[in-house]
Amino acid sequence: MTHTLIDSPYGPLTLVADADGTLCGLYMAGQRHRPPAENFGHRDDSLPSFAAAWEQLTAYFAGELKQFTLGLALKGTPFQRSVWAQLTRIPYGETRTYGQLADALGNPGASRAVGLANGKNPIGIIVPCHRVIGASGDLTGYGGGLDRKRRLLDFERDTALF
Repeated sequence: MTHTLIDSPYGPLTLVADADGTLCGLYMAGQRHRPPAENFGHRDDSLPSFAAAWEQLTAYFAGELKQFTLGLALKGTPFQRSVWAQLTRIPYGETRTYGQLADALGNPGASRAVGLANGKNPIGIIVPCHRVIGASGDLTGYGGGLDRKRRLLDFERDTALF
């Protein structure tokens, strides 16, 4: 494992790559379910995957990028990976409920399990778990904190038309 740190409008972000150099983590400071720093391996700011992620994140934060095209190594159970794949299908500036994601997976009774998988998403922002809301439309848990979730959703809503 290798990592780097980048600044963002949402605080410092830790990018993590696996042994193949593929992005497998994006963690915010203070994020729930953030692995211990010693799991991130040594720091190396020169990996091509980090440069590509930095470039796309910079464009995203500028409101110029609506969909990421990075190679990702999502490590989790088959169910978690299926939930995370659904997250990448939520269009920029839109939201879905946990129930809608469960329906899309063909398992309408699994909204709670979808919520748990969503909370364990290892690649925040790029795999947009912030776009998932409660059935009532309320903001619900977010590993990066509800303030960041609200800011990300407001940012996307405000820049979706550009």
